[in-house]
Amino acid sequence: MAATIRPATVADARAIAEVHVASWRWAYRGIVPTEVLDGLSVGDRSDMWASILGTPNERSFVFVAADAGAVVGFASAGPSGGPDALVDTAEVFTLYLLEHVVGRGIGRELFGTLVAAIRDRGYPRAVLWVLEANARARRFYEAAGWRDDGGRDSYQISGVDYPEVRYAVDL
Repeated sequence: MAATIRPATVADARAIAEVHVASWRWAYRGIVPTEVLDGLSVGDRSDMWASILGTPNERSFVFVAADAGAVVGFASAGPSGGPDALVDTAEVFTLYLLEHVVGRGIGRELFGTLVAAIRDRGYPRAVLWVLEANARARRFYEAAGWRDDGGRDSYQISGVDYPEVRYAVDL
C-alpha cells in the first residue's frame, strides 16, 4: 500500500466530491439506475463536503487516502444519529475508493484508521449502514470483523427506497 492516510481539510472538498461521485458510479452500478448515477454532480458534492469540512466538530471526522498526492478514497464517521442510536455509539457514514485502487489494501488501511479514530474518541461501539444489494461492501465489512446486527432501514435515492442493513462492531 503506497497511499498516505491523513485527516481531510477544506482544501480536499473538491477531490473528495470527485471520488464520491466516481465511486458511486462504479460501486452502485447494477444496483442504482445508470441515469441516476450519471446525474450525480461533483459540484453539489463539493459544496456539501466544503460545508462539512469547514464546520469544526470534535465528534465527527473525515480521512482521505492519497496516492502520489491525489485523493483516491475517503471515509467519515461521527456520533450515530439513527432513531435507535445509543449515545455512546459511533457511526461510519462513508467509505469510498476510486475503482482503480480497489484490491491494493488502501480501503483496509483507510477503514482501519477510521475505526482506530472512533476507538480513540472513546466510543465502545460503532455501526454502519450498507445497501443490502451491495455484496462487495458487505463482504469487506464482514472480513473486517463487523456483523449484521439485525437493523434494517431504507435509503432513498432519487425517490426510490433501497433496503439497507446495519453492521456493528464492539470496540
